[in-house]
Amino acid sequence: MVASSAHRAKNSKLAQGLGRAGMVCYGLVHVIVAYLAVRVAFGDSGEQADQKGAVQEIGSGSFGAVVLWVLALGLLAYGGWQLMQAAIGYHWVTKKNRRTRRRIAAVVKAVIGVALGIYALRLVTGSGGGGSGNQQQQEFTAKLLSLPAGQILVGIAAAVVVGVAVSQVRKGVKKKFLDDLDMHDLPSGTQQWVTRLGVFGYIAKGVVVGIIGVLLAFAAFQGNSQEAGGLDRALKTLAAQPFGTVALVVVGVGLAAFGVYCFAAARAHKN
Repeated sequence: MVASSAHRAKNSKLAQGLGRAGMVCYGLVHVIVAYLAVRVAFGDSGEQADQKGAVQEIGSGSFGAVVLWVLALGLLAYGGWQLMQAAIGYHWVTKKNRRTRRRIAAVVKAVIGVALGIYALRLVTGSGGGGSGNQQQQEFTAKLLSLPAGQILVGIAAAVVVGVAVSQVRKGVKKKFLDDLDMHDLPSGTQQWVTRLGVFGYIAKGVVVGIIGVLLAFAAFQGNSQEAGGLDRALKTLAAQPFGTVALVVVGVGLAAFGVYCFAAARAHKN
């Protein structure tokens, strides 16, 4: 009964339309994060260069409140769409273990989409946005460290994050993301560009997630939650390295590529 209802919801034009519109919003957030990353690369370290910072940037314009409402609803719709994909989607993936991994990834995307949607709602209603991504990551790490064998637990978490990063890079290099797209739904002549955007975008995301994993590993090794951090800390850590400006600009362009890829995927993603 529940599965039947979920199938009807997933296949309804309204649900698909809202979900795909939400994916556009998700892509827009990545484009703005890329913009913030490039600003950090050229010395503007005051900005919060992560998804929350992107939502704040989007809401700072002349029509910020209206845009934030649209963004919030879109991200919540994206979260709901990903939950349906997690429940009954990816039927075109023939290998069961691979389909399970895709569904787990969809749950993670759903959590991110809903969290960002709620954050946008809190901003537009004036109820505050809570702590930064870095603060939340450090608080979570501190809680883990306070547990018995806390450093081991944080080390395991770091290994999982690095594993996700490797998976993202592999998905880009091997073009596994194309399995989820019906390229015939894209305008003629754009397929090659969408493929390139996906490759570059997934590799850039993998690099950033990998840095977050390394920061978490340092926190585990030193037993210090302040060593951990989210996307903002990862980008600023990259900027501080030799040739960091160039590297961060490249990663920023890659994140923008992923955002634009999401625009295309919103149209071509399989049901």
